[in-house]
Amino acid sequence: MKLYCNSLYHYSRFETREIRVGSIGIGGMNPIRIQSMTTTNTMDTKASIAQSVRMIEAGAELVRLTAPSTKEAENLKHIKKGIRDLGFVTPIVADIHFTPNAALIAAKFVEKVRINPGNYADRKQFKTIEYTDQSYSEELERIRARFVPLIQVCKQYGTALRIGTNHGSLSDRILSRYGDTPLGMVESALEFTRICVDENFHEIVFSMKASNTHVMIQAYRLLVSKMMENGMNYPLHLGVTEAGEGEDGRIKSALGIGTLLEDGLGDTIRVSLTEEPEYELPVARAIVNRIEKRLFPVSSIENIELPYNPYFYIRRNTKPINNIGGNHVPIVIADLSLTGPITLDMLNNLGFYYNSINDKWTLSDLAPDYLYIGNQQIDIHLPNSIGIIKNGSQEFIDGSYFPLFESISDIPTHKIDKNQNFLIINENDDLTKLESLNDSFVFILSPESNYAFTEMRSLAIKLMSMKMNHPIILSHKSTSLSSEELQCTLATNLGGLLIDGMGDGVMTFGDNRFTEIIPILFGTLQAARVRISKTEYISCPSCGRTLFDLQTVTARIREKTSHLKGVKIGIMGCIVNGPGEMADADYGYVGTGNGKITLYKGQEKVQLNIPAKSAVDSLIQLIKDHGDWTNPKA
Repeated sequence: MKLYCNSLYHYSRFETREIRVGSIGIGGMNPIRIQSMTTTNTMDTKASIAQSVRMIEAGAELVRLTAPSTKEAENLKHIKKGIRDLGFVTPIVADIHFTPNAALIAAKFVEKVRINPGNYADRKQFKTIEYTDQSYSEELERIRARFVPLIQVCKQYGTALRIGTNHGSLSDRILSRYGDTPLGMVESALEFTRICVDENFHEIVFSMKASNTHVMIQAYRLLVSKMMENGMNYPLHLGVTEAGEGEDGRIKSALGIGTLLEDGLGDTIRVSLTEEPEYELPVARAIVNRIEKRLFPVSSIENIELPYNPYFYIRRNTKPINNIGGNHVPIVIADLSLTGPITLDMLNNLGFYYNSINDKWTLSDLAPDYLYIGNQQIDIHLPNSIGIIKNGSQEFIDGSYFPLFESISDIPTHKIDKNQNFLIINENDDLTKLESLNDSFVFILSPESNYAFTEMRSLAIKLMSMKMNHPIILSHKSTSLSSEELQCTLATNLGGLLIDGMGDGVMTFGDNRFTEIIPILFGTLQAARVRISKTEYISCPSCGRTLFDLQTVTARIREKTSHLKGVKIGIMGCIVNGPGEMADADYGYVGTGNGKITLYKGQEKVQLNIPAKSAVDSLIQLIKDHGDWTNPKA
């Protein structure tokens, strides 16, 4: 299988051509650039300049503004002048969707133009169309006629171009031929790229954005593989679109972007949060900083046979051991080995609630499945559904604990539990010794190096190649991480492997901050779409096209619906990507006019242009009408 990166086992940045965007270079051996996008109305020159400056001062190396029509495109020259008059040379990017004429104007003023091939020359109507080769070719000629004028303007003015595919806005033509797939996203971009190559224009950046992390990661990988096959090496802009807000948005972004950066893919990134744009930039910087500490020279491309498909999710086949592996959702293990005496208050903070009156436990959806207590004792009688893991050197009473062994070479036979055991393994171990173990062992991958992602992937691939089907737990030693680093590091190092079907559970070792860590672990499982434990919000980051206050409305919807475990709600500021990006959502709330909202069930419009003041209540009623509503727990 053709690889999509230089190496799966050693960090090596995929070398792209360098393109110039104003004063900076993107790709080649330039640093990974970070950027964001304004949320102001582009016709509000003063506000757009002020917000752009805040973004630049927060670390933005490119500033993007929407230009939905020619009047906004014309105003970009005034915004750019205002920014330059304040002494900033940061490149300006115009974001174009449905209006080619706006792109032609903007390309004369700004350093880079982003177009979306799904709606630059098409209008999405969610129709399936049967194409012959001839009729499809005629469609491509129509696109060429619309697109070549922009290429000519870009060449004349030295303007770079981002061909930015969005999963939610693939054209009906692409969907009819390739389906709603990563391949469809890639082909959508390559159709436009071939026109650029024919016109000898190469100042191109690609993006393959989706709110679904599986689709996003697979599309970028497939794009790079296709570029390798066709002798292309254009830079990549990475982003998870409609990531949401708060911790969930940060985890989802870090998982998608960080996984690709770990494989050396990506030359510029944007973290899309439903927050003010200046708050996106520190998150982007934290994601990039992890990688820039190890920018090794580019190495030759490896040719290996992968025991899994990196372009399609299939969970690694494992033999279930109790509730781990097989068809069970990945588990979460909390490390309480260094906390001191385990108390009811501590357990309450983990989501285990004890009612002394009726002597019953209630577990939250974010309560861990196992507790690792090391050499400690636990004198509280927990429900049988909670597994207790203890170091294998300790004495065990009546099968109350599951033993954890730290070395393949030192497993006391008399300490092995007949049903379930845990064993820590790392790259330095002789894995052939695992073949002598029985089927009761769960392996905990515990990386010894600073490159946890590649080390655990290497271990998982070796186990797959050895045809060993024991469940595996992905782990991380997090004690050296700051609170700010926890989210992006755990999301990347654990979530990236879950995306490839590797991992039957997650945990961290040696860190007392379990109240911070456990929500991140559950959030990572949800962002990787392997275990759903709460409501999922697919909310866009806002921009000048937004027709309502996204942050306020998102907070209101979250307040009323956050108890609906497993329900996916899309919250979109406008219709540019709304219906498409909500293809994976159960319900949608989309701005369609000034003070007007349209509600969706899946991709179907069910209530059109209702007043914004009553739209949240109407959304809740819609959820009730379709049987997905439950009352919050008291």
